[in-house]
Amino acid sequence: MTRDELATLDAADPLAPMRDRFAMPEGVIYLDGNSLGPMPKATPARIAAVVAQEWGQGLIRSWNDAGWMDLPGRIAAKIAGLVGAPSGTMMVADSTSVNLFKLLGAALAARSGRHVILSERGNFPTDLYIAEGLAALLDRGHMLRLVGADEIAGAVDDDTAVVMLTHVNYHTGAMFDMNAVTAAVHAKGALMLWDLAHSAGAVPVDLAAAGADLAVGCGYKFLNGGPGAPAFLYVAEHLLPTVRFPLTGWLGHAAPFAFERSYRPASGIAAAFVGSPPILSMSALEVGVDIALEAPMALVREKSVRQTALFADLVAQECGGHGLVKASPDDAARRGSQICFAHPEAYPIMQALIARGVIGDFRAPDILRFGVTPLYLRYVDLWDAVAVLRDVLASGEWQQEMFRARRKVT
Repeated sequence: MTRDELATLDAADPLAPMRDRFAMPEGVIYLDGNSLGPMPKATPARIAAVVAQEWGQGLIRSWNDAGWMDLPGRIAAKIAGLVGAPSGTMMVADSTSVNLFKLLGAALAARSGRHVILSERGNFPTDLYIAEGLAALLDRGHMLRLVGADEIAGAVDDDTAVVMLTHVNYHTGAMFDMNAVTAAVHAKGALMLWDLAHSAGAVPVDLAAAGADLAVGCGYKFLNGGPGAPAFLYVAEHLLPTVRFPLTGWLGHAAPFAFERSYRPASGIAAAFVGSPPILSMSALEVGVDIALEAPMALVREKSVRQTALFADLVAQECGGHGLVKASPDDAARRGSQICFAHPEAYPIMQALIARGVIGDFRAPDILRFGVTPLYLRYVDLWDAVAVLRDVLASGEWQQEMFRARRKVT
């Protein structure tokens, strides 16, 4: 495989024009969009307009005049189109962790005779922390139970209230068969909750077709909404009439501006609101979501599968003998939009790569993680990134002391 062959793929790539929609720094190969998406070029102007006109001139009137109060629902309707959520089942609000707390609480209330939240050992830690905290807070015999990723279906029993899984694993990129797992969970009478943090905007998702009951996801990875962008949550239509959320804030009230003493839930997904939406970050998120909607998901997935496979092949071709072990599944149907390698010195190797302008990230204890975002990643970028990786490994550059110092964010 040569760089010229990859350049030929770029010339024929129908998604190639999408790269110009992003502010990509010169001299950087960005392989970390699965952790923080790059800034769309249109975002600064959008934020400036919100600050200068809507906030600066409209002041509080903009809740009505600029449609601020409708912004979360408007963005939610757009994200719904990316993940197969029917109208009125999705809301943009809060963070992924807060939304997960809401939905786990709702799931336990809906299955009040059951006590177990079931998940996999390798799930993203914050999801497990939220589940642990909720179970301890309720103090009614609830517990989080963890099993291997391939043991989920067999571990669901009559005491399982909800199964909570991340569709694409943050650590390895391994992807569950959403339809099959959901069906197995339902067969035992439990609810199914999916975390779409590494899926939305990156891989095909159809929540309704899969029969998913609940879902959460974030706005700052493949949706390119900016650091700390608001998250989203989903509740299936069959649960909406009876869902009870554990956080009952004023904007989830049936009549927020009636200022009644007691809580009356709004109908449907609107009850998932808690506090006032963060308009600046919501506005940035909408720009990223609009770009994601422009690219047909079939093309995004096709390019992602090809790019992750090519990256793995290039690493095997150029970096053999340096101790890298592929940690992501070989089967594209089981792999999300990232490719990961294990190495005992993964942390300093990644820091050396970042210093050379190849930005991926490290995941403890030993994973080099490379995210693939087809909207802006070129095929030649794969060649150039692996060339730098080969040089870093062959030269031993990563052994410098400055690359071993652990930073707050890895």
